[in-house]
Amino acid sequence: MQESATTIAIGPDQPSSRLLEKAVLGAGAQIGPLAAADGLIWIGTPAGFPATLPASVRWVQLPAAGIEDYFAAGVFEAHPGVEFTSAAGAFAHSVAEHALMLLLAGVRYLPEHLRATSWQQREFFPHVGSLRGKTVTIVGAGGIGRALIPMLVPLGAHVIAVNRSGRPVTGPGIPGDVETVPADQLSRVWSHTDHVVVAAPATAQTRHLLGADELARLKPASWVINVARGSLIDTTALVDALARGVIGGAGLDVTDPEPLPDGHRLWTLPNAIITPHDSNPPQLRLAAFADHVGANVARFVAGEALLAPVDPRRGY
Repeated sequence: MQESATTIAIGPDQPSSRLLEKAVLGAGAQIGPLAAADGLIWIGTPAGFPATLPASVRWVQLPAAGIEDYFAAGVFEAHPGVEFTSAAGAFAHSVAEHALMLLLAGVRYLPEHLRATSWQQREFFPHVGSLRGKTVTIVGAGGIGRALIPMLVPLGAHVIAVNRSGRPVTGPGIPGDVETVPADQLSRVWSHTDHVVVAAPATAQTRHLLGADELARLKPASWVINVARGSLIDTTALVDALARGVIGGAGLDVTDPEPLPDGHRLWTLPNAIITPHDSNPPQLRLAAFADHVGANVARFVAGEALLAPVDPRRGY
């Protein structure tokens, strides 16, 4: 007797994406209703997540890399016997490109040029520079960090990768001499850091990871780039550091609060670049998520370890 195929539901109950359907079928599973499903690909919001799941459901794939809203909604607590995976790593390349764009724009003094309304050549811009020979610290060297390192190294930058474990960061295009520092030793990197890219998960432990003390230990030409969550940086301290020239500038795809209200001082600071949380734009997001879904469905069918498992104890 032939063994029944693994059944995957796509929810909530709405027309699902053909890309996601193709990914599920291509990975060796069949698509079916939630009542008979082994796994669920969730493309809705945390607030709309089912209060109960059928006993057959053993795995849920969430649509986002940042899942703090699912913790706030009590989703994991309500389903303790279900394995959840996030989309961490699925959008890494797009977000890493955006981080590099913000960093280069700051280092090359692009905001000044974008504001110009006439031809202005100066002999000297006070903080214009290059990434060559500079140290870029990536705080939270997960999927985004692993995608960003091979973009930085050819530009001549030295990279310090900060992760939770302190284990060496490896991956395609990552040289073996990349320095890795465990998160609990983060304080020792600031004095020899030129620029910072924040790409860590948002948890209670990472709230205001960069505050007034950390910003004060950076250099007057340092740029701080945040492509993770706004809560990782103390906004009040950042505004003060930018206004007083403690650091060179900040490139923010995320803010606290978010959306950043009209009239907020960050909008008026000449050394702040704000993008509206679009480092992972919709036209790129679905295809990348479908690839992630396909890889995880294939692993689920084969009984292998899944990508980006959620650990409720760690908060991500």
